Amino acid sequence: MTSCGWLTSKEKKTQELVQKELQEIDFDEVDNYPLFENCDETLTKKGQRDCFEQQVLSNCSQILNQYEFILGPTVDENVYVDFLVDQDGKVAVLKIEKDSSIDEQMPEFNQLITQGLENLPALAPALKRGIPVKTKFRIPIILNTNQ
Repeated sequence: MTSCGWLTSKEKKTQELVQKELQEIDFDEVDNYPLFENCDETLTKKGQRDCFEQQVLSNCSQILNQYEFILGPTVDENVYVDFLVDQDGKVAVLKIEKDSSIDEQMPEFNQLITQGLENLPALAPALKRGIPVKTKFRIPIILNTNQ
């Protein structure tokens, strides 16, 4: 009969340890950012994030540079693109936030950005405690004709 009480206290201690561990985990932060093949996984977390962001922005820039857009004489707009990298490394655009004047002047903008992000080179997902996790990102794209 004493062993039943011992098992209960052991189970209670295990539950307390699990609860304590869960409270210490920062679920808003990943341990490793998503990585492209040419990004070094041994970089610091900031280095991984910088490499990831540079690759994404470079890809978006290459896509937009393939087209010639007719814009007003003084366009200086910030566009924000929210996207998700899932646990398999696949990218999905969630939202593109921009001024309505961009829609009028560049109606194909959303399609180009979405297609460009969804066709990024192979990407390893973000990791949290060694487990692949979904991560959400927001990147700014600056459209400026004042050069």
